[in-house]
Amino acid sequence: QVQLVESGGGLVQAGGSLRLSCAASGRTFSNSAMGWFRQAPGKEREFVAAISRNSDTTYYTDSLKGRFTISRDNAKNTVYLQMSSLKPEDTAVYYCSAKVSGGSHYYSSNYGYWGQGTQVTVSS
Repeated sequence: QVQLVESGGGLVQAGGSLRLSCAASGRTFSNSAMGWFRQAPGKEREFVAAISRNSDTTYYTDSLKGRFTISRDNAKNTVYLQMSSLKPEDTAVYYCSAKVSGGSHYYSSNYGYWGQGTQVTVSS
């Protein structure tokens, strides 16, 4: 069992930055790849970024490359999402998740544990 708690969301103006954090407890954090997903109102949950267990590989949805950066600190059992140059279309609830099966890092079906989400709102 893994418990995930996101924090760091909030209201920010377009062009601003936020750093989301996801604190993990339970199952050994360092054994799991981690991912961030987001869900905007009326839309399906979509992949944002993922990071391998030892941080040697990161994955991003193409449209967010260069603006978002995922990182992790295994000593703190925490994964981060640094978001910059935020746009109103980045408004969504952001979720972190632990990958529990093989296969693509881009598919939510390969993730088995989810946090409660943190709201990010970008005003124009």
